[in-house]
This record gives sequence, C-alpha cells and structure tokens, in this order.
Amino acid sequence: MLFRRRTEPTWQEKMRISLWPRRSWLRSAQYVAKRILRLSASPHAVAAGVAAGVFTSFSPFIGLHFLIAAILAFILRGNIVASALGTFFGNPLSVPIIWASTLSVGQTILGFDKSEHQVVHLVEIFRKIDISNFGHVLSDLWEPVIKPMFFGGVLLGLLFGLIFYCLTRWGIKWFHARRQKRIKAQN
Repeated sequence: MLFRRRTEPTWQEKMRISLWPRRSWLRSAQYVAKRILRLSASPHAVAAGVAAGVFTSFSPFIGLHFLIAAILAFILRGNIVASALGTFFGNPLSVPIIWASTLSVGQTILGFDKSEHQVVHLVEIFRKIDISNFGHVLSDLWEPVIKPMFFGGVLLGLLFGLIFYCLTRWGIKWFHARRQKRIKAQN
C-alpha cells in the first residue's frame, strides 16, 4: 500500500489520536478552514453548509450530527461537504462546554427551578437499560436532560450558526477576491 504505516498503531495510540490530534488542535482547525475555503461552490452554499454543521453541533442527538447537518444543508441549498466540515465545531474540547451551555439555556427557557437542584442519576438510569425497557429509559432522560438540551441547542445553534454563516461567507468572498487578484497579477 502506498501510504500505509509500517507498524499498526496500538489501541491506546488510536484512542489518544481520536481525542488529541498528532499535530495539535490549531493545525487541525487550520486544515478544516482551508478545506472549507477551497470548496468549489458559491459563498452562500459553503456558508450555509458550515452554518448547518455548526447548528447541528449543538444538538443532543449524538451520532446523527452528520446526517442532520446534511439534511439541513440540502434544505438550505448549502454544500453538504461543508456541513460535514462544520460539524467539527463540536469536537472533544468544545462538546463539554456546548452540553453545559445548552442544558443551562434550555433549563432557563423552560423555566426549570434552579433552587431545586435537579440531580439526574445517570448511572442509575443506565443500569436499568435493557432492550425491553429502552423506551422507559429514554422517557426518564427526556424531561431532565434531553428536552432542555434540545431547546437550548436550538437557540444557541441558531445564534452560532448565524455567526459562522456570516464569517464563512465573508471569508470565502475575501479568499476568492484575493485569488482573483493574484491570478490577474500573474498574467
């Protein structure tokens, strides 16, 4: 194989790489940003795709982010590849912050009483998991966790999606203008 490693990584190394990139988060973010800027689509399509991905990162439906982002990008006439790249906003460093903020905002929106320290005993809920009572476990999680995270995620996702739409659209227009100027200077 042409680009294959000589030695297979161990499962510990695979785990470490999945949580912390080899070359740092900054380099990974720069790579994703350059991939977004170089997509061959209109500025609106790329920006709408990125916004759909960022919006979806605030969703509590883990494992469905790529699918939800692709559907939203399709509805918004955005670029589906850009939506997949936009979901990288929800990375292992930002997810705890996103979850805490969506839960807090959702509880505020829904009027949860902050004086009652509503403690969700996730360990007890997950101990009860069985194929026969999976719906019951979801109903136990819906009210205290998923519902507030959903409503908080929609609000924060719209806010951050709009911010990233504007930033991405401006960045792509600037990148294309700079590229055109460089091409004209070479001719």
